[in-house]
Amino acid sequence: MTSPTGSTADEAKAFLEAHPEIEAFDIVLTDANGIGRGKIIRRHELMGIYEGGRHLPISILGLDITGEDVHETGLIWDSGDGDLRAWPIPGTLKPLHATNPPRGQLLMSMFHLDGAPMTSDPRLALVRQVEALAARGLHPAGAFELEFFLLANERDGEGRVQPASAVLDGRKSGKTEVYSVDHLHGMEPLFSDIYAAAKAQGIPAETVISEYAPGQYELTLHYRKDIMQAADDLLMLKRLVRMQARRHGVTACFMAKPIEKYAGSGMHLHVSLQDDAGKNVFTEAKEGAWSPALLHALGGLTETMAESMLIFAPHANSWRRFVSQSYAPIAPTWGVNNRSVALRVPAGDAKNRRIEHRPSGVDANPYLVAATVLAGIAKGLDEKLDPGPETTGNGYEQGASSSSMPADWRSAIEAAKGSSFLKQALGEDLHRTFTAIKEAELFRVARTVSELDYHLYLHEV
Repeated sequence: MTSPTGSTADEAKAFLEAHPEIEAFDIVLTDANGIGRGKIIRRHELMGIYEGGRHLPISILGLDITGEDVHETGLIWDSGDGDLRAWPIPGTLKPLHATNPPRGQLLMSMFHLDGAPMTSDPRLALVRQVEALAARGLHPAGAFELEFFLLANERDGEGRVQPASAVLDGRKSGKTEVYSVDHLHGMEPLFSDIYAAAKAQGIPAETVISEYAPGQYELTLHYRKDIMQAADDLLMLKRLVRMQARRHGVTACFMAKPIEKYAGSGMHLHVSLQDDAGKNVFTEAKEGAWSPALLHALGGLTETMAESMLIFAPHANSWRRFVSQSYAPIAPTWGVNNRSVALRVPAGDAKNRRIEHRPSGVDANPYLVAATVLAGIAKGLDEKLDPGPETTGNGYEQGASSSSMPADWRSAIEAAKGSSFLKQALGEDLHRTFTAIKEAELFRVARTVSELDYHLYLHEV
C-alpha cells in the first residue's frame, strides 16, 4: 500500500546504494514521553518497511516512563494489544556515526492498518497543528535549544551524581565554568564526535557552550523553515548525544534537574510564522510598534500556559527546576531581551522576529511541546488575545505574586485533565493517553518509599 507519510521505496534504495557498509538499522517510534521505542532490523529488511510498513503493537504508545503498560490509556487490552502499522518518516533515514558494525537510523510514525493516522502518536499531533496553520496560509518555523549534563558513570561517596571528568585528560572540575571556552576543550573529543554524528544525520548542530552548572552544556540548532524538521532535529540530537557520550565513558543526562543546588536544563523553543509569500508575520511594520500577530500570539501563549504546563514539565523531577532566579520561568510573563520571563522576544533584526518559549525542560517531548505552542499561538490569533503589559526588569519578582501556574506536578496533571484547550491541541485520544500515563507515574512516585524518607524519619519519629 502507499505510505501515508509520503515515504517512498526510492529513498531506501538510494540510501542502500550509497551506504553498502551499513548492516542494520534502528527503527524508532517516539512515545508520549519522548522515548524512542522500536527494533533493530537487518539490512535486507529495510526495503520491506518502505514498501509495506512494519507491524508494531499499539501498546508501545501506552507505556509509562519505565516501559510498563498503562491500562487507563485504552491502548492495551481494550484492543487486545493488536498490531498497527508504522511507516518511515521521509528524510530521517540516516547513518549513525562510529557504530560497529555500521548501523543506520530511521524514525517512524504509527498508523492504523488502513492508513488512517493513529491519534495517540505524538508526532502526528504536531503534523495536525502544522496542517491547521497551513490551511490559514501560515507556516511555523523554529529551532530548539538543547541543555544537558555530562555526568560521571560513578556516583560520589554520598550516592549523588557528579559532573564527568574531562574526556581529554581526566581533569575534574566542580565549578560552574559558565561560558568558559577553556573548559570546553576538555570535552573536545566527545563534541567532535557529536558534530560528526550530527553532520552524518543532516542535523544542523551549531554553537556549544558551558552552561550555568558544573557539567552542564548547551547545543543550539540552526533555525528551520519547517518546525517538523526542528522537532525531528531535537529528537535525533538527544539520541546521538547520549550515544556518543556513552562511547566516551560518560553519561549524557536529560533530566530537568539532576543536581539540586544548581540550575536545571531547559529546552527553549524559538518559533515564528511565515505567510505563503515567505514573510515573517511577527515582523513589525514600523520601528517601535509590535506586530499585532506577535502580540496576539503572545496572548494565546500566556492564556494557555498554566493548563499546558504538564506538557512542558511532564515528570516529577521537572518541577524541581522551577525556582526563582534560576533561569526557569515561574509565571506566564513576556518581555523583550529578558531571560527572567516565560516568553522572550529576543533582540535583533526585525525580519527575524520570533518568540522564545522558555518553560519546557529538556525532559519534555518536543513534538508535544511544539504542537501545544502552535495551538496556543493559533488561539491567540483567532481570538485576538492581549498578552498584557510587557515585563521589564526582574520577572521573578513581578510575576510570582499573581501567577496562575500550577504549584506542582499533581496540580499540573489536574489542570491538564480538565483543559479543553489541551484536548484540542493534542486531540482527544492523545490527551487521554498522555494524562493517563502521567497519572500512573504520579501514583508510582507517591507510593515509593525513597532514601529521603529514611533520612528524615527513620530514627526521628
